[in-house]
Amino acid sequence: MIKTDLSLRAEISLYYDLFVPHNLSEPAPLLIAVHGYGSHKRYMMREAQRIARDDFVIVSVQGPHQHYRPTKDGYRVGFGWLTDHNSEEYVALHHDFLLRIIVGLERDGLIDRNRIYLFGFSQACALNFRFAFTHPEVSAAVIGVCGGIPGDLGENPKYKPFGARTFYLYGDDDEFYTQDKFKAFDAKLNEILPNYRSKHYVAKHEITDEMREDMRQFIAEVR
Repeated sequence: MIKTDLSLRAEISLYYDLFVPHNLSEPAPLLIAVHGYGSHKRYMMREAQRIARDDFVIVSVQGPHQHYRPTKDGYRVGFGWLTDHNSEEYVALHHDFLLRIIVGLERDGLIDRNRIYLFGFSQACALNFRFAFTHPEVSAAVIGVCGGIPGDLGENPKYKPFGARTFYLYGDDDEFYTQDKFKAFDAKLNEILPNYRSKHYVAKHEITDEMREDMRQFIAEVR
């Protein structure tokens, strides 16, 4: 007799980078940056620092699934957040990861709990939306770049109304999403979010300088 899908609980380490402004004198706004598939926390920390003001605390979190990705020089290690196998477990892991970081930074007096911003690229877009819709009291704003949205919108009983400001950015020549898909994502978010804006760029699956400038302005407006 074969028994399948048995499991054991195990503890793993979840890694993140933290930037704290020099001479921080009071709790600061927090930008949480979440990378896309095949990337890493160092990349998203660089991107986050390019859009956040100097007085922001920044956390860049790294996905738990490591793998080799091809590059011009051979292969390098990249990280991801979800797979098709038991994806709900890793959605919950992402939620717990962010919440525990927030609790720790607030306990240390580093952040203003009322000014927490989510920034996600590619795979992290849907992941951050899942977090925001499940914990709508946490995020003051959400930025999603070149990614999808949760496939269970309208079906997941954990999702609650989300009224904070949201900015969705996508390109006109993306290698991974068709324009029809992006238009459908845009329309759905516009339908359910009361404080929503989006912008269509001349871009591939990437973060461009024009996007960075618009994200900087968006963050300045919601502070």
